[in-house]
Amino acid sequence: MDHVSNYQRANHELMEAKRIWQSMYKFPTAIGVIACTHIGILKPNRNGNEYINRKGKSTLNVQATCDAREMFTSVDLSWPGSVHDFRIRRNSRTRSQLINKANVVLLGDDGYGIEPCLMTPFRNPTPGAEINYNKLLKQEL
Repeated sequence: MDHVSNYQRANHELMEAKRIWQSMYKFPTAIGVIACTHIGILKPNRNGNEYINRKGKSTLNVQATCDAREMFTSVDLSWPGSVHDFRIRRNSRTRSQLINKANVVLLGDDGYGIEPCLMTPFRNPTPGAEINYNKLLKQEL
């Protein structure tokens, strides 16, 4: 019975997040944003080269999600700086929780690939709807 109540609570939280996002930003099905950022660290002695990012700095690549109220909903700081955002996303708990949810998406930048639960900008948008979509998405990120 506890499993059912946890499932119902999680679904209620997703629907509430979607309602808030829609009312604040007019972006249907969105529940939040996702992004990675690099946090500088001292290069570890063990496997230190894994922490060198594409700019030659020693970092952790930290992925976070936020809701419409700009509150963190998840943070993953377990990846070295050399790891690409896409790989972090592909292996994230957030992805596994949302991948099979209908009509629920996170908004991300073009460092991620598009998926059923993740919307990213068009790389070469055509005039009209695609350009308007990219403008709206960039306002949210």
